Amino acid sequence: MNDTLVTIIAIFIAAVLMFVFPLMTIADRNDAIASQAVQQKTVEFVDKERNVGAIRQADLDEYKQKISSLGHTFNTELEVKAIDENVGKKTTWTTSKVIGENVYYSVYTGTIEDQVYGGSGKYVLKEGDIFSVTSTNTDTTIAQSLRNVFYSIAGKGSYQISGSHSGVVQNNGSSN
Repeated sequence: MNDTLVTIIAIFIAAVLMFVFPLMTIADRNDAIASQAVQQKTVEFVDKERNVGAIRQADLDEYKQKISSLGHTFNTELEVKAIDENVGKKTTWTTSKVIGENVYYSVYTGTIEDQVYGGSGKYVLKEGDIFSVTSTNTDTTIAQSLRNVFYSIAGKGSYQISGSHSGVVQNNGSSN
């Protein structure tokens, strides 16, 4: 009876080692590849918009479509740290180009998307603004599910696939 129990346990351990751990490795690698793809698309999108000087509806839709084509759902957060042009009251500087004296205020996803999808079709950026995008997956990947079963370390609200990038806007966008 003891030999049978040991044999069953040995077969179970062998099955886990032969099938589950390679599956976990492949699933982790798939998430890493998807994360690289999201990072690349995010960098391309942010750099394009900073060079143009505006967040355009067609570009935002194209970006969201490209990352969702990876087979996951994503939460995309946009932020523009807009340079405040009203710096004259607190300083004696006559230009906002002075390093260290610029004041920024943040504009977030809701406001940006309202303007992009509202009427104008774009959110105009100014030279010196900082534009950043962060996209994280909202669904549970196979790797996360397997990790939950075996390790109990990845809980709800955690993400596996993400991409983020930010940069200083190089050109003023046209407001027409």
